[in-house]
Amino acid sequence: MVRDAATHNLIAGVTGVLFCDGLSFLQYFEGPEDGMAVTYARILNATTHTHIVELGRRSGGERMFPYWSMHWIPVEHTDLEIARASEWRGLTKRKEESMFQVPTGLDRMAALAESHLN
Repeated sequence: MVRDAATHNLIAGVTGVLFCDGLSFLQYFEGPEDGMAVTYARILNATTHTHIVELGRRSGGERMFPYWSMHWIPVEHTDLEIARASEWRGLTKRKEESMFQVPTGLDRMAALAESHLN
């Protein structure tokens, strides 16, 4: 599934990451509007996908995963649930870490992917 998505994303100019806890997924993808529209349509139309929830959407900006047409990362169920339940409105990362600010969904996702970025 990931290899197939990576091939299609490469053609569409889309990059991203897929977190999986063994039962459910959290997927993030980025790229040009038309490429993301094609990618999202493929997800919605896939018979293997159920209970799809769009957590957020934005266009433009610097890519978080410019070199991954799609990268699969196994994560613990608790980590996936915390990331999924985080703030996704606006799809932003905090500029600075502070013990008084709650991490956003992008912050939590970036932390989960950090060890895979090297």
